[in-house]
Order: sequence, then structure tokens, then C-alpha cells
Amino acid sequence: MISLFKQYDASSDRFYDEVLTAHGNPRSHYDKMVHRFGQFSLEDIRTRRQIVNIFFRNQGITFTVYGVEEGIERIFPFDLIPRIIPSDEWGRIERGLIQRITALNEFLADIYSNQKILKDRVVPAELVLGSKHFRREFIGVRPPLGVYIHVTGSDIIRDRDGRYLVLEDNLRTPSGVSYMLQNRQALKRAFPVLFDRYKVRPIDNYPQELLRTLQEISPTSRPSPNVVVLTPGIYNSAYFEHSFLARQMGVELCEGRDLVINNNKVYTRTTRGLQRIDVIYRRVDDEFLDPLVFRPDSKLGVAGLINAYRKGNVALANAIGTGVADDKVIYSFVPEIIRYYLGEEPLLDNVETWLPSNPKDMKYILENLDKLVVKAANESGGYGMLVGPESTEEEREKFAEKIVAEPRNYIAQPTISLSRHPSFFNDSELAGCHIDLRPYVLYGKSPIIVPGGLTRVALKRGSLVVNSSQGGGSKDTWVIDE
Repeated sequence: MISLFKQYDASSDRFYDEVLTAHGNPRSHYDKMVHRFGQFSLEDIRTRRQIVNIFFRNQGITFTVYGVEEGIERIFPFDLIPRIIPSDEWGRIERGLIQRITALNEFLADIYSNQKILKDRVVPAELVLGSKHFRREFIGVRPPLGVYIHVTGSDIIRDRDGRYLVLEDNLRTPSGVSYMLQNRQALKRAFPVLFDRYKVRPIDNYPQELLRTLQEISPTSRPSPNVVVLTPGIYNSAYFEHSFLARQMGVELCEGRDLVINNNKVYTRTTRGLQRIDVIYRRVDDEFLDPLVFRPDSKLGVAGLINAYRKGNVALANAIGTGVADDKVIYSFVPEIIRYYLGEEPLLDNVETWLPSNPKDMKYILENLDKLVVKAANESGGYGMLVGPESTEEEREKFAEKIVAEPRNYIAQPTISLSRHPSFFNDSELAGCHIDLRPYVLYGKSPIIVPGGLTRVALKRGSLVVNSSQGGGSKDTWVIDE
């Protein structure tokens, strides 16, 4: 193996290595990449790292870690070696995600209307109706085109056999797409020759596709519907993304205080007076959208917004109440949801999941906490989670108490051996780091996926947690035509 890859070990049978076979040979779609990186010295890598860091700093590409005393904003960690997905593998991912999102949209349309799937006992009614994010107030409220989930980011992993599995779905306000777009620009600057040697499918049309999707769900018949991005403000962890997407789409970035409700219509204040708004791409959670309906102490939304939504005078992306479908407990039923609505077998499998609300599962979970990953049903960002093999006996005992006290609030899964990808530690050592993939599905008149996604990488040695809030970073993701 050449140069930088000489010390890299891909021989473990516990993990699928994305780049090298167990014999240390590059997989066919990585051959040119391995050869190119083999021509670099560590000093070359450090020089290119400086190029990327300057680009990120100039672009203001940051994220926020809550509860950290030494500062609020950080440059998003980025690894220089791209993740490459050949077209045949991408085709399977794409078809599987479109199938999944189509079925989940049918599920949402059903549970907010006739609830047939609950009456047929395919999904237990108590799990849906008892979900933290089920909004009873919106039964009978049909969004434009009957589409509830306009932007989705489902997290996909590979197991030790190389199978793609869906780990979870993010259907409320999925984040990270701005990093996907900026990672591509950064890597093209750092490795222009390598990029030109591959036929990489473009992703830079995502903002235009997002805008088109948002305009398609406008409830009005105006030829150029007005779209805004609604942000919680500058202290939100994803504020960079909110401002970036608004700028790329050429639309206004608004906070709740910028919006006005008049006669159940939504307007934004401008220097030219009030301007009517047709579609709100909201990055504010349900409970903060309208203090008259949800949390009365919310300063992030606008009073009267929900009435305007109910009257059909404004569209919200994503629709209110979508969180019930990304509840991790409901996730375990997605294969049955696909079979029920589409009459098809799932093209992408779930990770095996146990529910403590089932007495048999509860017994298994409590007896095997040291081997399992336990997650809170409605947490994200790597919070509210126990990784059994890395936990102490005291941590397991505390988690067992939580599970017994609130069985509906947890799920358990095997400790999946996430696939690994060569990554740089401090630009001085090449090591295998665990990764996942978050592609983004847009759904207006029909679902589409920009080829690629955000590959997240666990940059703490041996860690399985890829979230940026827990020390993770990201890679550029190339879908290639060989």
C-alpha cells in the first residue's frame, strides 16, 4: 500500500471498511483516490487543511454546542478524505428512501384523518396517540398536495457485512444540508485534480430544488409564491444553515418578530411595507410556533400563525405533527407501514429494535444492557443515549431505572459495527473512523433526492457517535458514475 495508507489497517472482521478490502487492496471505486493520496506527504495534507480552514472561516461555517463554557460557535470539523458511493449502490439507497418517505407520508395522512392503520392494529394506537409529537389539534387539517414531510434527512449506516440500514428518520427540521454543500466547495478547492478524475454527480442545485419544492406546496395560485425561512435566531445551533439556505434560495430569513398576522394571512415587515407570505420553511419546532396554541411563553413564533395555517392561507414545511413519524418507537414499525400502504417489501432494512413497552422485550433489554444501545424516543444529537459496551455498571443501573419508569420513552438496538472510513487525526495519523450517511429527500409534487448527502464521521478514536455535538465531523460525499 502506498505512502499515507501504509500504516492503515483494514483487516478487522468487526467492521466493513469503505475504502480497502480485508486484504488491504482499494475497492475499485476508491482506486484513483488511494493512488492520489499516496502521492501526498503529511505536509501536503496540512497545507490543504489550511486551505479548507480558511474557506470555512471566511464562509462563517460554524455550529453551536450548547452547554460549553469556552465558547458558542465552532468551525465544523471536516475530514479531507471523501466518501465515495458508486452509482449502483446509490440507486438502491435512492429507491429505498423514496419508498420509505412515500409510505411515511401516507402514514401521517392516515393518522391525521381516518386512522385506518390504527383500527387495523398494524401499529398500536397507544404508541401513536401517546407520542410526544402527535398533534390531536390537527386531525382533519390537510396540508397542500397532501404532503406532510417536504424535507427529510434519514440516517443510513452499513453493518459489518456492508448492508445499508436505516438507523433513524428525521422528519421535523432536519439539519446539515448546508455542510453537505460547503464540504463540496471546500474539497474542490483542496483537491481539484482528484475531483476532476472522478465523474462526481453535482449537488449544488439543492437550494434551487428546495425552493421549487417549497413553491410547489404554496396554497395560493400566485405564479411566484413568496417563501421565507423562519429561524429561532442567532443562538440556535443551526443558525448558519438557516441563513445560508435563505441566501442561496434568494428568500428572506425571518424571526417570529418579523412576521405579522392580519385577517388570518401572514405578512413580513419590509422597508416597503407588509409583504404577503405563502410558504414558511420553518426551522422552529412545533411547540414554539404559536403561543396561542402551543407554549404560551414562546418568543420564537408568532401569535395567530396556526389559524392562518388551518385556514389554508399559508403552508408550513414541514407540516405540523410530523414528529410522530420520527419517534424512535414508531421507527420500529416502518417496515410494516411500508407493507401496509404500498404493498411492497422494504428496500432498505431497519436496524433490529426492541421496545421496553413489550414485556418480553423489556426482560431482554434489562438482561443485556451491556451489549445494547438504548435511546430516548424523542432525543437527537446523541443525547439521552446509553452505549452499553462503553458504559459503566453505574450508568447501566441508572438507565435501567429510567427504562422501567418510562418504558414508552425508550428503544434498544444492538451495538452496530458501523462501517469505517480512513480519516485524519490532527493531520498526522490515518485511522479508521466510523461513519454514517444522511441523504436529503425533498417532497413537493414528487420526491427527489440530490445525489449524495452528509457523511458524518466519529472523530473521537473508537467512538460510534457521529453527531457534531458529541465530537463528530463530516466528509464530502461523492456519488460517481464509473
